[in-house]
Amino acid sequence: MTNKIPIGLVGLGLMGSSIATAILAAGHAVTAVILNIAEKEEATIRIAEFLEQMQQEDLLKEPAAQLIQRLTMTTDTTLLASHNVIIECITENLQQKKKLYAVLEDIIATDAIIGSNTSAIPVSTLQSGLRYPQRLIGIHWAEPAHITRFMEIICGGQTDINNAYKIMALAESWGKEPSLLKKDIRGFITNRIMYAMLREAFNLVENGYATVEDVDRSLRNDLGYWITFAGPFRFMDITGIPAYFTVMKDLFPELDNSTAAPGTIEKLVKEGALGTANAKGFYSYTPESAEQWEKLFVKFSYEIRKLAEKYPQNVGDLPDKN
Repeated sequence: MTNKIPIGLVGLGLMGSSIATAILAAGHAVTAVILNIAEKEEATIRIAEFLEQMQQEDLLKEPAAQLIQRLTMTTDTTLLASHNVIIECITENLQQKKKLYAVLEDIIATDAIIGSNTSAIPVSTLQSGLRYPQRLIGIHWAEPAHITRFMEIICGGQTDINNAYKIMALAESWGKEPSLLKKDIRGFITNRIMYAMLREAFNLVENGYATVEDVDRSLRNDLGYWITFAGPFRFMDITGIPAYFTVMKDLFPELDNSTAAPGTIEKLVKEGALGTANAKGFYSYTPESAEQWEKLFVKFSYEIRKLAEKYPQNVGDLPDKN
């Protein structure tokens, strides 16, 4: 039996199931609270499939069938009472999250850490009204959570930094390469940078400079080639800082600075487009091709993880083993 601390989890939707898988794979027992016991069978099947995928990719130290035995699903929140770390991954609704925190604070120890898997609500906002706001931190996962090495740990205005350091260490034991935000800001790191990129991508398409296909092609074959190896600052170091300074002075004033959501995506949303989930998006799909794109994304996620593990962020500071 594992000697790692048990982890509490609230919410077992698609993301919650993926998070549960990541934690089980790291050797922890998981107590997962679900709203409706009828969800148990579907969530169990989903997590078992995720673990089987990881086993096939040789990413597990123990058999998948053995790991899933450490998963307890319940509707009884009081079963979290003895847990020192609880991860909340319910719907992105402020009032529902606050209602859950109030329940948890009546049950768990005063020094137990609550991590919220939020991507849009500022952590400082989530902390307001808590009896022990220093315990709450943001834990931002990427999808699929059980495959990617991404994680952002976000401090709110009242977070005890030592709690963030504890989760950083825990995340590393889960096989993540976590980033720490010592100050709360909406969107955190990746979302802020990604949405700045998306705004400019829409600008180029909607003003006739390039097609959706052209934008995707350029980014895949430029950004896509180096971004797993180096972040933007390391890449500027490697390729020469002065050139970027020169281009910034000329290009920054011309970049799109719109505050409204692009009309193209608004139209798609009104038409009910979900992307590959319902075969309606920026590209044309059949149900079969949409399913194939989703399967290929999972396959690629495993392959890029293996490549990223060969080149960790500090790889250039380590002795060359080749």
